Amino acid sequence: MYQLRRNRRLRTTEAIRSLVREHTISPTDFLVPLFIVEGLQIKEEISSMPGYYRYSLDLLKDEVKEIWSLGLKSVLLFVKVPDHLKDNKGTEALNPDGLMQRAIKTVKEVAPELLVMTDVALDPYSSYGHDGIVEDGYIVNDPTCNILAQMSLSHAMAGADFVAPSDMMDGRILAIRELLEKESYKNTGIMSYSAKYASAFYGPFRDALDSAPGFGDKKTYQMDFSNRDEAVKETLMDIDEGADIVMVKPGLAYLDIVRDIRDVVDVPVAVYQVSGEYAMLKAAAEKGWLDHDAIMMEQLIAFKRAGAHIIASYFAKDVVKLLG
Repeated sequence: MYQLRRNRRLRTTEAIRSLVREHTISPTDFLVPLFIVEGLQIKEEISSMPGYYRYSLDLLKDEVKEIWSLGLKSVLLFVKVPDHLKDNKGTEALNPDGLMQRAIKTVKEVAPELLVMTDVALDPYSSYGHDGIVEDGYIVNDPTCNILAQMSLSHAMAGADFVAPSDMMDGRILAIRELLEKESYKNTGIMSYSAKYASAFYGPFRDALDSAPGFGDKKTYQMDFSNRDEAVKETLMDIDEGADIVMVKPGLAYLDIVRDIRDVVDVPVAVYQVSGEYAMLKAAAEKGWLDHDAIMMEQLIAFKRAGAHIIASYFAKDVVKLLG
């Protein structure tokens, strides 16, 4: 009696493995985070994120040209705001000539077809380092939502294609959507950080933007990492309020959340492979403990396999160069 079904026949050569492969990675899967600073001729490496940099606007142009030449189609902008411009209400966030607004215009001048998404949160602008306005030691919700909506409108007016609120305030998607509609920016999209967890994986990012909270932590607004069902509830509420894309953050430790959300929504699902995930692999590879490129690809395929349509990743350029 012969064995009629031999699954290994489909693994015999790379040709057949690639032919039947269920998930693949391409440049159009990626959202490239970019960190922007004031000044001229600045390209400074982030100490906790080897190989990743902050750029002044003049050198941002060259980076954007390279990103576009590699076939990457989307970027996510973050700004490092000088301390003297920070206050409790994030006033600088609404400056039409602020760093974010100028960064949007710079990217669009260099690569008009590149999709520009912008971070919407108060922590880079806050003297307290929190994602909302602070009153008596508490981060207040509704006044913060009003500021976030105005910030989103300012980004749209500067030319952003999508705004990406990362704050986790209740009702901020509706506030943003209503103001954009009212001001005739109905085609400006919203990518909501719908399931953003209070995670220890964010450390290097806060180093990159000098945005660590000045007191306490962010557990009163970011999600408890012990919770799973809550992520679906938060995401469905954001979609009802007008989110076009929803995101799970962090990534690798939350693949179950990506799958749960993908199973119940009818909008694209993004995942953020965050700074701590990047830093861990870089450190292990530097020690010679892990094969950098092999692990990088395995992790990224895991996001696709879990159901992510979009991956925000600091590895985007490395992957595209590896793919050739």
